[in-house]
Amino acid sequence: MKKPDRTDAGDAFALFSISVIRLAQHLTAAGDALAKPAGQSSARWQVLAAASHASMSVAEIGRVLGLARQGVQRIADILETEGLVRYEDNPAHQRAKLLVLTPEGQAILNDIQTRQAEWADALGAEIGETDLRTTTAILARILDELSKPKSPAR
Repeated sequence: MKKPDRTDAGDAFALFSISVIRLAQHLTAAGDALAKPAGQSSARWQVLAAASHASMSVAEIGRVLGLARQGVQRIADILETEGLVRYEDNPAHQRAKLLVLTPEGQAILNDIQTRQAEWADALGAEIGETDLRTTTAILARILDELSKPKSPAR
């Protein structure tokens, strides 16, 4: 079977895509390692962090994190059982409760964030601030382009 022809720019984007997928795997593994001493996973850490930024419903957290509401709901329910979050009434929606950190949840989050800061500082120093900021700007452009409605390729 013949591979489809791509332009040089298409080949560059395909290589970029594979690199980002590999990066995501490494970041998830690093997140799990950073969260593990606090008895958490990177997924739980993401939900704790989202709940700490603003009062949001599970569905809103899912949208912010790019995750399915059902997955976030499952994690939020576990975190509630563990006493790390609680549900509060939402003045904007009768049924969609807001997820709020408890003091115990904030302490767990602080513990994870302290380890993450040390890790990020070391890795950032190794790679370099300028390269990281340039890469972030390019990634933001790609994300913006991908979020624009496009007709599917034939």
